[in-house]
Amino acid sequence: QVQLVESGGGLVQPGGSLRLSCAASGIIFSIYTMGWYRQAPGKQRELVAAITSTSNTNYADSVKGRFTISRDNAKNTVYLQMNSLKPEDTAVYYCNARLRNMLNDDDYWGQGTQVTVSS
Repeated sequence: QVQLVESGGGLVQPGGSLRLSCAASGIIFSIYTMGWYRQAPGKQRELVAAITSTSNTNYADSVKGRFTISRDNAKNTVYLQMNSLKPEDTAVYYCNARLRNMLNDDDYWGQGTQVTVSS
C-alpha cells in the first residue's frame, strides 16, 4: 500500500515563508511526476507546482518567482518552499504523485495540509 504523508503547513503572516514536505512510502518501483495542488474554500483544486523525475518543473502563474518545488529521489520526497506568502495563498495543500506500484501506474494523494496566511 502506497501512502503520501505531508507536513509543514501552518499559520504564517503575509510576507512569510513555509516549507511543505511530502514523503511517499510503500512498495514503489518508480515515481514519475510529483506535485502540489491546493484548494481554497469554495474553489476548485488547482495545480501549484509539479516536478518530473528529471527535475523539469512547472508552476502556476500565481506562484512563479515565490514558490520553489524540489524533490529528493533517494527519499521519495517532494518539497515546496513558499516565500512571500499572500493571503490568497491560503488553502489546503495536497501532495500528488504518479508512480509505478506492484501492479501498474497510478495516482496517489496525500491527506492535505492547511496553509493559512493572515496577520
